[in-house]
Amino acid sequence: MSNYTFSTATRDEVKSIILANHYAHRMPMVQHAFKITDGDTIVGIITFGIPASRALVVGVAGVENAEHVVELNRLWTVDNLPRNTLSEFVAHALRSIGDKIVVSYSDKGMHHNGYIYQATNFKFTGQTKLRTDVYTGEGKHSRHYDKSKTNRRIVRSPKNRYVIVVGNKRFKKAMYKALNYPILPYPKGDNQNYKVGDSKPEVVFDRNETTLEEVLEKENL
Repeated sequence: MSNYTFSTATRDEVKSIILANHYAHRMPMVQHAFKITDGDTIVGIITFGIPASRALVVGVAGVENAEHVVELNRLWTVDNLPRNTLSEFVAHALRSIGDKIVVSYSDKGMHHNGYIYQATNFKFTGQTKLRTDVYTGEGKHSRHYDKSKTNRRIVRSPKNRYVIVVGNKRFKKAMYKALNYPILPYPKGDNQNYKVGDSKPEVVFDRNETTLEEVLEKENL
């Protein structure tokens, strides 16, 4: 570990890395950012920000605790870092953001079970449902798009949802007590690492021409 340093990062430092290397290829809202450096080279980043879904923000632990909710929304490292480096990096970042309820997801569409979250003591709280969003085709989140402009939809695969409360002991005890999601056994299975630059396969359809059920059957989803 002697060659690696954990420190805060600027939005500009993480932006180019996220757009080029993370499978989503989209810049999220970033409140806190951290990096792993090997000398002068950034070899890993992690970012936190307000979740895109207001329902999630309110639903995790109630409207009275919504101000504490953040999402771990991007995590990326180069391959073959020394053993335990990633979990130590995530733990460092979590210690640095204050009293927070942190939510993160592992994307089943990218064959991720969330083992890094399991290794850093996140709680598994279930799986989101398969759904569809407006397809922007421009790298924008659907919340920033005029939904009246298109009938095209993109299928969003289910995701494993993980939650951890960080901060002082009193805060953690209170927020875990307020948690509205059940804490469940960790999911298991084989992870498949994506290569740098890979994108998540897009399943897009026009709802005027076909139904979601027909698309799911055709794509074997």
